[in-house]
Amino acid sequence: MGIFPFDEALHIAKEKGFDLVLVTDKTNPPICKIADYGKYLYIIKKKERENIAGSKRIETKCIKLTYNISDNDIETRALTAEKILNKGDKIDLQLRLRGRENQFVDFGKQKINKFMEKLQAKLEVKIERELKKEPKGLSMTISKK
Repeated sequence: MGIFPFDEALHIAKEKGFDLVLVTDKTNPPICKIADYGKYLYIIKKKERENIAGSKRIETKCIKLTYNISDNDIETRALTAEKILNKGDKIDLQLRLRGRENQFVDFGKQKINKFMEKLQAKLEVKIERELKKEPKGLSMTISKK
């Protein structure tokens, strides 16, 4: 419609039965439009909801291994990890060490490496966080390439 003083623009909006809605105040003069304010808010909220619904959240799931885990259990956990990774989530792999098990960290690393070999035979895996010794054991984060 053009550039109007604020009072005149407000008067035009009231005559038509609408509101004067500020679109942006970063320009000089500020940009306004004549619209129904309730409908304007509804459209903005609807766009926000569509943006949230369209994005997928990546979750981090935890898979726990133990010091004395058998080969068959490693295979089972690798199958579970494959399903989780195919969904697009990340995995926090943890091996808990209790008591005297803390002295044999190398054996724990062998168990995690065996798990990783079985998993990499099924699909390509990217290591997000390297294998790290923590107070209660070993942990690492992996995701699908």
